Amino acid sequence: METTLRWTSADLERLPENGKRYEIVDGELLVSKAPHYHHQFTCGKLFELLNSWSAQTKLGQPNIGAGIVFADDDDVIPDVVWTSRERLSQIPGGDGHFHYAPELVVEVLSFGGANEQRDRETKLKLYSRRGVEEHWIVNWLIREIEIYRRKRGRLKQIATFHATDTLTSPLLPGFKCQVSEIFEDYLAIPRQ
Repeated sequence: METTLRWTSADLERLPENGKRYEIVDGELLVSKAPHYHHQFTCGKLFELLNSWSAQTKLGQPNIGAGIVFADDDDVIPDVVWTSRERLSQIPGGDGHFHYAPELVVEVLSFGGANEQRDRETKLKLYSRRGVEEHWIVNWLIREIEIYRRKRGRLKQIATFHATDTLTSPLLPGFKCQVSEIFEDYLAIPRQ
């Protein structure tokens, strides 16, 4: 009889602080190295845009790199989240982590097939199962954003926005941004 190791949040506490990102989905440990400059710049830009809109509307609040502990064996760190004021009061636990789904979760793709598969499939399924209302997958390399919205109890892709498109969301009334604005301030740092 073979026993499969199932990682838990408690196991994460024992892992070294070494610049790697450790997450757990369905008891499986996911490890990624420190993010690329453009990945982090994109996260910061998205946070900045969502934060500016949130400050004007007072409807909610974004956060960057906040941990979500859905369960002992589903413990992840999305790149950016946005949460309404109503849901914010339910979400942060005494440990400083979210324990319920924020309305919006954004994942900025990282280099590598395994990293991309994790963001496009593994985490998408998790967010769908756990009640996220909208999920953005941002590809900074080709400067596009895939939008998934909850329909009939699951996240389904409803659009892909390119540089010339205006990003909007029914979750964020009045929020709009030209997709190119998210990527336009990149310095001449190589993308590879």
